[in-house]
Amino acid sequence: MLNAVRALVQRVSRASVAVEGSQVATIGPGLLVLLGIARDDDAERGQRLAERVRALRVFPDAEGRMNEPLGERDVLCVSQFTLYADTRRGNRPSYAAAADAEHAEPLYEGFCRHLDASRGVFGAAMAVELVNDGPVTVLLEA
Repeated sequence: MLNAVRALVQRVSRASVAVEGSQVATIGPGLLVLLGIARDDDAERGQRLAERVRALRVFPDAEGRMNEPLGERDVLCVSQFTLYADTRRGNRPSYAAAADAEHAEPLYEGFCRHLDASRGVFGAAMAVELVNDGPVTVLLEA
């Protein structure tokens, strides 16, 4: 799907986000979600993707196999329009498929609420730090 809400989901030991040198959110073990929203996305797609994130079985079970969902672990969500970078026509990415801020921000906020996620600051230049656990990184679309 070219135009579908996208999430790059990383299992982390910890993650944080800072804006202008000030930490705005931090989590312990859980998921860091980089969320991209397309021009034609809607709240229903966002909620469907949030449920997929919640149900994603990427945590180890008692035998060490990736078989457990998020459960009570933390989520940190960062808006990431660059997940819609299109580089098929050269080296400068086009973001034409990404939603504009007025459309994307309420969908981002709804997604975060649905997961009870900590979050970055929508539209800000953010410094994201993480310790990837595994490493486990999955791209989801809805």
